[in-house]
Amino acid sequence: MIQMKTILHPTDFSESSNYALGYAIAFAKQFEAKICLLHVIPDISFQMYSGMSSIPLPSQQVPETAVLMADIEKHVRQSLEEVLPPEVRGSIPVEYFTRNGVAFLEIIRCADQIKADVIVLGTHGHTGLKHAIIGCVAENVVRKSPCPVFTVRHPEHKFEMPV
Repeated sequence: MIQMKTILHPTDFSESSNYALGYAIAFAKQFEAKICLLHVIPDISFQMYSGMSSIPLPSQQVPETAVLMADIEKHVRQSLEEVLPPEVRGSIPVEYFTRNGVAFLEIIRCADQIKADVIVLGTHGHTGLKHAIIGCVAENVVRKSPCPVFTVRHPEHKFEMPV
């Protein structure tokens, strides 16, 4: 018998992620599971900008990087708490996580650490050049995940055949 006690839902706060959250909520209710909401904050790399004179180096920054990151994490945490629809809040157990780094790697690390039974992940459905340039978080998570991954495409994002 399939058991789902811990459902990981990574979100980038997009329409696609919010749509996939509906599935995570339905699974949580059906299996009496908790949802772990995760947002990954991309690393800010100053090394790649060090040759540009108009961008301040870390020593010249105001506010400092640590203060900026603390503000970002505070905002993300607030956004995570608000992503659940009001009618669901309090009816299912929820935990909140923020991570810094490469999205797919941090999703996989988090799934492993919390012993997730499933990851419910929205996809953006990029194809062609856009997929090659942006990459695909969902594809990498599916390939490397320690648990099953349930991917959800928003119904308005239709697949377009490459020409």
